[in-house]
Amino acid sequence: VKRPLLSILGAEGMGYFNSAYEIYAMLCIIATAGLPTALSMVVAANAAKGDGVILRRTYTTAMRIFLAIGGVGSGFMLIFSKEISKLIGSPAARYSILAIAPSLFLICVVSALRGYFQGLGYMTPTAISQLIEAVFKLVFGVGFGLLAMRSGVPLSGVAAASVSGVTLGIFASCIYLSVVKKMSCEGLTDPISRERRDPPVLMPLLKIAFPITLSSAIIGSCRLADMALMLRRLQSAGLDSVAANEIYGSYTTLAVPVFSLVPSLITPISLSLIPSLTAEIARKNGKRGAEVADRAMRMTTLLAIPSAMGISLYARPILSLLFSGQREAIDIAAPLLSVLGISVLFSGIITVTNAILQAHGQTIKPVISMGVGAFVKIILAYWLIGMPEIGAYGAPISTLVCDITVATVNICAVFKTFNGAETERKNGLGIFRVFVRPFAASILAMAVSLLSFFAADRIIGSDALAFMVALTAAVISYVAFAFLTGAVEREDLKEIAAFNKILKIIDTLQKNKKDDITERKKNDG
Repeated sequence: VKRPLLSILGAEGMGYFNSAYEIYAMLCIIATAGLPTALSMVVAANAAKGDGVILRRTYTTAMRIFLAIGGVGSGFMLIFSKEISKLIGSPAARYSILAIAPSLFLICVVSALRGYFQGLGYMTPTAISQLIEAVFKLVFGVGFGLLAMRSGVPLSGVAAASVSGVTLGIFASCIYLSVVKKMSCEGLTDPISRERRDPPVLMPLLKIAFPITLSSAIIGSCRLADMALMLRRLQSAGLDSVAANEIYGSYTTLAVPVFSLVPSLITPISLSLIPSLTAEIARKNGKRGAEVADRAMRMTTLLAIPSAMGISLYARPILSLLFSGQREAIDIAAPLLSVLGISVLFSGIITVTNAILQAHGQTIKPVISMGVGAFVKIILAYWLIGMPEIGAYGAPISTLVCDITVATVNICAVFKTFNGAETERKNGLGIFRVFVRPFAASILAMAVSLLSFFAADRIIGSDALAFMVALTAAVISYVAFAFLTGAVEREDLKEIAAFNKILKIIDTLQKNKKDDITERKKNDG
């Protein structure tokens, strides 16, 4: 979505766009981070017990809370848009804040519906709603932006028109999920009986949701700190407001989305992990829960380690391929992305380890780790960004140090939760299988990739085409090295639907072959 918007708004206009979006994202995290997770956990636990009455009561209670929070949040953004824009040092972003304000109410409704579906293990509506949301954001965001530009609207107004595409995308997603809930999920629960005296559902929801919301709000505060500190500290280092906004716009439009891509792919692993772990805990099956968590950690590192290496090594070719024609913005963002790319690994680990700890009821530990990381982040960012010789590099450096801090604390907590007897499996300790083997496979794949890149660049003479060759070589070689090092096993492939079908076909063929051999031996006998 941001690539076509960048060509319309430029780095400065994207600065206004992203300023409004980051404020929305911060309030969105506070409003929706904890309750959907809590809802999915409670729904999963009661679904495992077969209690349909509590499912409906839990969903109804959560939806009422979401509606109240969303209404207050949207009202806050509408009423205090002027004050918020001045506070972050970008008064022209006010119109974008006004345009995105209704999204907060809508995303609360969407989050309640997604949390309910995820708790039931019904992930299809969530995936389709996210696709609908993305398409509407692209079509209407770009369309409204072009219309505003051709009408002669100032750049801040064009940015606001583009932001309205976000609101329409979430509205479309909300309509779709509501229809699916009405049509397909009424039969999943039993009718509520007035004769039953069930335990309250509000306090269990809030007990789970509050710590998760607090830890997520800390994450959001780090993103908001990047915005406020970059805009203000760059100006204190000698840049004017336009130059500071251009750097911020390039960083958040080019570097941050590429960095966020892999963690966004990892998020579904954590979302599906929480209901699964909660159900196993409800059944008191600790060994199976440890296996689920172990596999989730390994799937995360298998994806995150090579991605972190690739993004850091190929920052400029990646941005040139995705944002061709934006040379000035790429020149600003590429070196920042090289530093930020390393954080992909630690960001993915944080997402999954938070989910594991939350599923085990240890909701305070992620709050503590995120609090420590946020403190480190804000102090470092303030100090480094204000130094002229470091400047904008302070943002990704402080993010990296923050993520390393949080990931380290979380990993220690997770391995302490699963005792050595539970995490140790036939192929060695979990920490070796989770980190060392994927790292070895990634190093070997990156070596093959770099050799392919330099050879292709010398022959073709194009960084973009050479990168595509290197990417292909990296993927193929990584798969091979992952199997050779034992980072991937047959059981892991069964978790992926497409590979599971292939394995079943192979097993069937092998079984038929064995039966034929056995039959022939009988006939010969």
